[in-house]
Amino acid sequence: MNDGVASHIRALFERHGLRCTRQRQVLYEALAATKLHPTADELFQMVKSRDEGLSLATVYNTLEAFSEVGLVRRLACAKGTGPCRFDADTSDHVHLSMPDGQIRDVPEDLSQKLLEAIPPSAVEDLERRMGVRVGGLTVQVVAAPEAKVER
Repeated sequence: MNDGVASHIRALFERHGLRCTRQRQVLYEALAATKLHPTADELFQMVKSRDEGLSLATVYNTLEAFSEVGLVRRLACAKGTGPCRFDADTSDHVHLSMPDGQIRDVPEDLSQKLLEAIPPSAVEDLERRMGVRVGGLTVQVVAAPEAKVER
């Protein structure tokens, strides 16, 4: 990890109230560098050669800590079964959940189009009726299991 990336990650952890450890840095750097939305197990496989002392339990605990402070987004499996996936991009954007369990980012222009189609009045109604303040939007579109659409 170069010094610029390391100092950026340390500052990010500090802003989120997290203690900065070598293992947390390695995990966050790997997660932020991929668009694959890995599961905890997949992330462990990605980084275990970089930190031989890292355990799978540490990966799970670290992802939980990252999720709790809003540093990463936990993405539930669309079918309700299967492992959660994780995304270091916490900006408002749309995900496409594939039949095989993978999750992909929808292209930015389509993502914005979908998010902009949600009327502000609907968000206001949600806040009022649920008694919460909406801090951001994420939409997960579920792909059908059948063959791709003909163009």
